[in-house]
Amino acid sequence: MQKQTIAIVGASADPSKFGNKAIRAYLAQGYEVFPVNPKGGQIEGLPAHERLADVPVETLDRISMYVPPAVGLKMLDEIVAKGCREFWLNPGSESPELVQAATQRGLDPIVACSIVDLGVSPSSFPG
Repeated sequence: MQKQTIAIVGASADPSKFGNKAIRAYLAQGYEVFPVNPKGGQIEGLPAHERLADVPVETLDRISMYVPPAVGLKMLDEIVAKGCREFWLNPGSESPELVQAATQRGLDPIVACSIVDLGVSPSSFPG
């Protein structure tokens, strides 16, 4: 069976940031994780992709956002082009404008903590 895939947009090398806790949480649950950060480099031992389009998977199971709503709005076309089964807007990444724009582009945004959805607490991954 293939691993489920997730892109963490706004991935961070800082273990205290939720963009890092999410990487660790999804790895612990057996996902294939693709950090996305415009600085590139490595995060938690994984290559960080500078753009979502650089993620080497045709369609992702999940895209989980850890960026401000204004950044998310600018990325919507790239998100739609990449494709995903679930589009998560974590606390702080959501706005009514972003939800509306995503919906208009055919996405069905889930406005909730994607780490909690895994059945774990973000505090399980100390920073």
